[in-house]
Amino acid sequence: MSIEKYFCASPWLHMRIDPQGNFRPCRWRSRVVTELDWGNISRDSAIEYFQDNLSSLRKKMLSGEPSAICSDCYHMEEHGKVSGRQRQLLKVGISTENFIKTLASSTLLEDFHHSDQKQGHTDLVPQDWQIDLGNFCNSACIFCTPEFSSRLALEYKKLGLIDQLPGPNWADDPILVDKFCEILENSSSLAYLHFLGGETLITPAFKLILEKLYERGFSKTHIGFTTNLTVWPDDVIELLARFENLHVGLSVECLHSLNDYVRWPSNIDQVQNNLSRWINLAKKHDWYVQIRPTPNCFTIFHVDTLYQFAYDNDVGIETCNFIERPMELRINALDPDLMHMAKQKIKNFLDKNKKEEFGSSGQIVNTRNKNTLKEQVWQDASSYYNYLQNESYDPILSQNLTKFVKLFESNRHNSILDYLPEYENFLRNHGY
Repeated sequence: MSIEKYFCASPWLHMRIDPQGNFRPCRWRSRVVTELDWGNISRDSAIEYFQDNLSSLRKKMLSGEPSAICSDCYHMEEHGKVSGRQRQLLKVGISTENFIKTLASSTLLEDFHHSDQKQGHTDLVPQDWQIDLGNFCNSACIFCTPEFSSRLALEYKKLGLIDQLPGPNWADDPILVDKFCEILENSSSLAYLHFLGGETLITPAFKLILEKLYERGFSKTHIGFTTNLTVWPDDVIELLARFENLHVGLSVECLHSLNDYVRWPSNIDQVQNNLSRWINLAKKHDWYVQIRPTPNCFTIFHVDTLYQFAYDNDVGIETCNFIERPMELRINALDPDLMHMAKQKIKNFLDKNKKEEFGSSGQIVNTRNKNTLKEQVWQDASSYYNYLQNESYDPILSQNLTKFVKLFESNRHNSILDYLPEYENFLRNHGY
């Protein structure tokens, strides 16, 4: 067992509430696992759940045992990608490159000792939340899932991929919204709140919660959110401007018409226009802005356009963890020839923008540092180069990919070959 390899501070800092109001231990966990029972805001105390129900996870961390919940982070680190584990450790002064020494000086060292003596219990409360408001969304991204897109959920049901729609969104219930705001108000050490949808900016609960937070004196709390760049609601944006520390996540997959296919039915011209508007607004208000793609087996072919844009415009970029669901869109569904072509395009970006120009060394874990934006972009691109170099091709995924794509295209009346003609031989060979 290795505490250096598997320890994470997240169970002492962070909690997530999912679209149905379930309490979950981590924002980076994408796989469905049953290692922990989920609490729910409708019936459980968030603080008691955090302090007691996560005890078993803390015990694993303290004993150096791996956890299925953390598998996405392990996968990221295998390919040199900065993981959520590394980010959470940095928040308490721990570096994975100098683990033992920095653990001894961590700001939470006494709390780790307390949990070790109390079978994983902690007296702390969450100071970092990911708040999934529900699945109310105007888009049906092909790589998304029904629990995060109401439009996609209807399509999944129509196509026979699910028998019933996801349950109601917790944030549609004003009583639960009030309850959650009370949880936040009673958390004296609150540091960061990140909101997701659906499409966050059109979800009514987002505006409602922001208003309550502002009224209750949280204007200096760091607020983050992610938008799909298809809307521009002036009233919500004016409300956001009241907060002093804003982190803006901009979801776009590539600066190519392929983005319209995977983020159906978006329009790349509108997306690029809103992308520029957010970047300019962020500069005006001194907000931190990041481009937040989720590369899949299609967009990996043009993700270099996004890296170059971010690099040229001094904008942060932080890709999500390597895509796991839907399985059909995993990047290693591509055959070796296409993986090589995608890898070469990323290599061209890396070669064009030499790392030596930065003058820095070591892995950048603090991706919110505005002084290392170009290094961050280069580093993120390198992680996908490493993935394409080292991850094994899975031919079963290729067969499933073509079935998956054809099913959606039968409803959307489009064709991936209109956007990616380079994939024709590969897709035809697998039944397209």
